[in-house]
Amino acid sequence: MAIGTAMVTASHTAAEAVVGALAYGGVGLVAGAVARRLLAGLRRGTRVRVPICELATGALWAVIGGLWGAGRLPSAWLPALLGLGWLAVAAGLVDVRHRRLPDTLTAPAACLAPLSLLPLGLVAVGRGLLGALVAVTGYGLVHLLRPAALGLGDVKLAAPLGAVLGAASWAALAIAAVLAAALTAAVGLLLVCLGRAPPSAVLAHGPSMLAAAWLVALATAAGGG
Repeated sequence: MAIGTAMVTASHTAAEAVVGALAYGGVGLVAGAVARRLLAGLRRGTRVRVPICELATGALWAVIGGLWGAGRLPSAWLPALLGLGWLAVAAGLVDVRHRRLPDTLTAPAACLAPLSLLPLGLVAVGRGLLGALVAVTGYGLVHLLRPAALGLGDVKLAAPLGAVLGAASWAALAIAAVLAAALTAAVGLLLVCLGRAPPSAVLAHGPSMLAAAWLVALATAAGGG
Protein backbone atom coordinates (compact mmCIF):
# COMPACT_ATOMS: atom_id res chain seq x y z
CA MET A 1 0.00 0.00 0.00
CA ALA A 2 2.79 2.37 0.94
CA ILE A 3 4.65 1.57 -2.27
CA GLY A 4 1.53 2.25 -4.33
CA THR A 5 0.96 5.56 -2.57
CA ALA A 6 4.58 6.56 -3.16
CA MET A 7 4.30 5.72 -6.86
CA VAL A 8 1.13 7.77 -7.20
CA THR A 9 2.75 10.69 -5.39
CA ALA A 10 5.86 10.47 -7.59
CA SER A 11 3.73 10.32 -10.72
CA HIS A 12 1.70 13.32 -9.55
CA THR A 13 4.88 15.27 -8.82
CA ALA A 14 6.33 14.42 -12.23
CA ALA A 15 3.14 15.55 -13.93
CA GLU A 16 3.20 18.85 -12.04
CA ALA A 17 6.84 19.32 -12.99
CA VAL A 18 6.02 18.83 -16.66
CA VAL A 19 3.06 21.21 -16.47
CA GLY A 20 5.19 23.80 -14.70
CA ALA A 21 7.98 23.47 -17.26
CA LEU A 22 5.58 23.80 -20.19
CA ALA A 23 3.72 26.74 -18.69
CA TYR A 24 6.79 28.74 -17.70
CA GLY A 25 8.63 27.71 -20.86
CA GLY A 26 5.73 29.05 -22.94
CA VAL A 27 5.72 32.35 -21.09
CA GLY A 28 9.51 32.40 -21.45
CA LEU A 29 9.12 32.29 -25.23
CA VAL A 30 7.10 35.49 -25.03
CA ALA A 31 9.60 37.07 -22.63
CA GLY A 32 12.38 36.13 -25.05
CA ALA A 33 10.55 37.83 -27.91
CA VAL A 34 10.28 40.95 -25.77
CA ALA A 35 14.03 40.77 -25.08
CA ARG A 36 14.81 40.44 -28.79
CA ARG A 37 12.71 43.47 -29.69
CA LEU A 38 14.19 45.47 -26.81
CA LEU A 39 17.75 44.67 -27.84
CA ALA A 40 17.02 45.72 -31.40
CA GLY A 41 15.73 49.09 -30.20
CA LEU A 42 18.54 49.92 -27.77
CA ARG A 43 21.20 52.35 -28.94
CA ARG A 44 23.93 50.00 -27.75
CA GLY A 45 21.95 46.80 -28.12
CA THR A 46 22.10 44.23 -30.89
CA ARG A 47 19.91 42.51 -33.46
CA VAL A 48 19.30 38.84 -32.74
CA ARG A 49 17.72 36.41 -35.15
CA VAL A 50 14.49 34.65 -34.35
CA PRO A 51 14.21 32.41 -32.33
CA ILE A 52 17.48 32.63 -30.37
CA CYS A 53 16.19 34.86 -27.56
CA GLU A 54 12.88 33.03 -27.45
CA LEU A 55 14.34 29.54 -27.17
CA ALA A 56 17.07 30.51 -24.69
CA THR A 57 14.71 32.34 -22.35
CA GLY A 58 12.07 29.66 -22.74
CA ALA A 59 14.58 26.95 -21.80
CA LEU A 60 15.77 28.75 -18.66
CA TRP A 61 12.22 29.55 -17.55
CA ALA A 62 11.15 25.95 -18.26
CA VAL A 63 13.82 24.67 -15.86
CA ILE A 64 12.60 27.07 -13.18
CA GLY A 65 8.98 26.14 -13.82
CA GLY A 66 9.75 22.45 -13.71
CA LEU A 67 11.51 22.70 -10.35
CA TRP A 68 8.70 24.85 -8.99
CA GLY A 69 6.06 22.43 -10.25
CA ALA A 70 7.89 19.55 -8.62
CA GLY A 71 7.88 21.38 -5.31
CA ARG A 72 11.66 21.79 -5.31
CA LEU A 73 11.66 25.57 -5.66
CA PRO A 74 9.85 27.97 -3.29
CA SER A 75 7.42 30.34 -5.01
CA ALA A 76 9.08 33.31 -3.31
CA TRP A 77 12.18 32.73 -5.45
CA LEU A 78 10.36 32.88 -8.79
CA PRO A 79 10.57 36.65 -9.46
CA ALA A 80 14.32 36.82 -8.79
CA LEU A 81 15.23 33.69 -10.75
CA LEU A 82 12.97 34.44 -13.71
CA GLY A 83 14.34 37.97 -13.91
CA LEU A 84 17.90 36.70 -13.64
CA GLY A 85 17.27 34.21 -16.44
CA TRP A 86 15.87 36.93 -18.69
CA LEU A 87 18.84 39.19 -17.97
CA ALA A 88 21.26 36.34 -18.63
CA VAL A 89 19.94 35.92 -22.15
CA ALA A 90 19.55 39.60 -23.03
CA ALA A 91 22.79 40.94 -21.56
CA GLY A 92 24.76 37.80 -22.38
CA LEU A 93 23.96 38.00 -26.09
CA VAL A 94 25.07 41.64 -26.32
CA ASP A 95 28.32 40.94 -24.48
CA VAL A 96 29.13 37.87 -26.58
CA ARG A 97 28.58 39.72 -29.85
CA HIS A 98 29.95 43.17 -29.03
CA ARG A 99 31.90 42.80 -25.75
CA ARG A 100 29.81 45.39 -23.98
CA LEU A 101 27.04 45.47 -21.38
CA PRO A 102 24.57 48.31 -22.01
CA ASP A 103 23.73 50.55 -19.06
CA THR A 104 20.14 50.39 -20.28
CA LEU A 105 20.12 46.76 -19.13
CA THR A 106 22.40 46.75 -16.09
CA ALA A 107 21.05 49.91 -14.43
CA PRO A 108 17.37 48.84 -14.38
CA ALA A 109 18.44 45.35 -13.33
CA ALA A 110 20.33 46.78 -10.35
CA CYS A 111 17.16 48.58 -9.25
CA LEU A 112 14.76 45.71 -9.91
CA ALA A 113 16.86 42.92 -8.37
CA PRO A 114 16.26 44.01 -4.74
CA LEU A 115 12.54 44.46 -5.49
CA SER A 116 12.37 40.92 -6.86
CA LEU A 117 13.58 39.71 -3.47
CA LEU A 118 10.66 41.23 -1.57
CA PRO A 119 8.65 37.95 -1.56
CA LEU A 120 11.57 36.43 0.38
CA GLY A 121 11.25 39.01 3.16
CA LEU A 122 13.03 42.14 4.28
CA VAL A 123 15.96 40.18 5.71
CA ALA A 124 16.64 38.71 2.28
CA VAL A 125 16.36 42.16 0.72
CA GLY A 126 18.90 43.47 3.22
CA ARG A 127 21.29 40.62 2.46
CA GLY A 128 20.75 41.28 -1.23
CA LEU A 129 21.68 44.94 -0.93
CA LEU A 130 24.78 44.06 1.04
CA GLY A 131 25.61 41.33 -1.46
CA ALA A 132 25.37 43.84 -4.30
CA LEU A 133 27.74 46.17 -2.44
CA VAL A 134 30.24 43.37 -1.81
CA ALA A 135 30.10 42.19 -5.43
CA VAL A 136 30.53 45.67 -6.90
CA THR A 137 33.40 46.39 -4.52
CA GLY A 138 35.18 43.13 -5.37
CA TYR A 139 34.76 43.44 -9.12
CA GLY A 140 35.57 47.13 -8.91
CA LEU A 141 38.92 46.39 -7.30
CA VAL A 142 39.74 43.88 -10.02
CA HIS A 143 38.79 46.47 -12.66
CA LEU A 144 41.09 49.04 -11.09
CA LEU A 145 43.98 46.60 -10.95
CA ARG A 146 43.43 45.04 -14.39
CA PRO A 147 41.07 47.15 -16.53
CA ALA A 148 41.82 45.07 -19.61
CA ALA A 149 40.72 41.85 -17.91
CA LEU A 150 37.47 43.16 -16.42
CA GLY A 151 35.43 45.98 -17.91
CA LEU A 152 33.37 48.60 -16.16
CA GLY A 153 30.25 46.98 -17.55
CA ASP A 154 31.09 43.82 -15.61
CA VAL A 155 31.36 45.89 -12.44
CA LYS A 156 27.91 47.35 -13.04
CA LEU A 157 26.53 43.90 -13.81
CA ALA A 158 27.85 42.67 -10.46
CA ALA A 159 25.21 44.76 -8.65
CA PRO A 160 22.06 42.83 -9.67
CA LEU A 161 23.88 39.49 -9.63
CA GLY A 162 25.33 40.17 -6.20
CA ALA A 163 21.89 41.11 -4.90
CA VAL A 164 20.32 37.79 -5.89
CA LEU A 165 23.32 35.75 -4.79
CA GLY A 166 23.61 37.59 -1.49
CA ALA A 167 19.98 36.82 -0.75
CA ALA A 168 20.65 33.15 -1.52
CA SER A 169 23.69 32.84 0.74
CA TRP A 170 27.15 34.32 1.24
CA ALA A 171 28.65 31.06 0.03
CA ALA A 172 26.67 31.42 -3.21
CA LEU A 173 28.23 34.83 -3.78
CA ALA A 174 31.75 33.43 -3.49
CA ILE A 175 31.05 30.24 -5.45
CA ALA A 176 29.50 32.18 -8.34
CA ALA A 177 32.55 34.46 -8.59
CA VAL A 178 34.92 31.48 -8.73
CA LEU A 179 32.71 29.60 -11.18
CA ALA A 180 32.47 32.65 -13.46
CA ALA A 181 36.26 32.95 -13.58
CA ALA A 182 36.58 29.23 -14.30
CA LEU A 183 34.01 29.40 -17.11
CA THR A 184 35.76 32.33 -18.79
CA ALA A 185 39.13 30.56 -18.48
CA ALA A 186 37.65 27.37 -19.94
CA VAL A 187 36.15 29.24 -22.90
CA GLY A 188 39.44 31.02 -23.51
CA LEU A 189 41.37 27.76 -23.45
CA LEU A 190 38.88 26.15 -25.81
CA LEU A 191 39.16 29.01 -28.29
CA VAL A 192 42.95 28.84 -28.17
CA CYS A 193 42.85 25.10 -28.83
CA LEU A 194 40.50 25.67 -31.77
CA GLY A 195 42.70 28.46 -33.09
CA ARG A 196 39.85 30.96 -33.02
CA ALA A 197 41.16 33.40 -30.41
CA PRO A 198 43.12 36.41 -31.74
CA PRO A 199 46.25 37.12 -29.66
CA SER A 200 44.93 40.49 -28.48
CA ALA A 201 41.35 39.35 -27.89
CA VAL A 202 39.76 39.99 -24.50
CA LEU A 203 37.04 37.52 -23.68
CA ALA A 204 33.66 38.79 -22.56
CA HIS A 205 33.31 37.93 -18.87
CA GLY A 206 29.66 38.97 -18.57
CA PRO A 207 28.18 35.74 -19.97
CA SER A 208 30.18 33.69 -17.48
CA MET A 209 29.05 35.93 -14.62
CA LEU A 210 25.43 35.60 -15.69
CA ALA A 211 25.57 31.84 -16.22
CA ALA A 212 27.33 31.24 -12.90
CA ALA A 213 24.96 33.51 -10.98
CA TRP A 214 21.86 31.84 -12.43
CA LEU A 215 23.13 28.31 -11.83
CA VAL A 216 24.34 28.96 -8.29
CA ALA A 217 21.25 30.96 -7.26
CA LEU A 218 18.95 28.29 -8.70
CA ALA A 219 20.84 25.44 -7.02
CA THR A 220 20.90 27.27 -3.69
CA ALA A 221 17.22 28.15 -3.82
CA ALA A 222 16.21 24.64 -4.88
CA GLY A 223 18.43 23.13 -2.20
CA GLY A 224 16.90 25.21 0.55
CA GLY A 225 20.00 27.34 1.08
